Amino acid sequence: MMQQVFERAAAMPMDSTDRRIIEALQEGFPICEHPYAAAAGSLGITEAELLERLRRLLERGVLTRFGPLYNADRMGGANVLAAMAVPEADFERISQIVNRQTEVAHNYRREHRLNMWFVVAADTPDKVDAALRRIEAESGLPVYRFPKEREYFVDLRLKP
Repeated sequence: MMQQVFERAAAMPMDSTDRRIIEALQEGFPICEHPYAAAAGSLGITEAELLERLRRLLERGVLTRFGPLYNADRMGGANVLAAMAVPEADFERISQIVNRQTEVAHNYRREHRLNMWFVVAADTPDKVDAALRRIEAESGLPVYRFPKEREYFVDLRLKP
């Protein structure tokens, strides 16, 4: 699934403004009364153009998500990295089950026996556990939990 998203996104041309938007908004987003207007102004475009370009990038799959990232455990909640060994023939169906859970932040395909990895976050540890149990019940497959033992900060910036 993710490979298909990447292939589709790569096949869709982006202009220099799209690239500047993606690069600039990785650095942060204004916290003010009109954040899209402020972000657009710093890019030399209108708020309407920024909103339209973001909508189009999301629709085309160039961006899969646009929004804040929260560290649930620092806010009193919980999160866990999870993995599954999914038969290739069933990968799309299981991916839909996982992605249907509102607690799932993102989902990755990996070239490994544990070929599906995802992060589950919620405002309580019980809600994280419930989401993982739902995935196991609906998929019929075990979910391997990898709770955070130590946190590292890696500042990743993608060049469009």
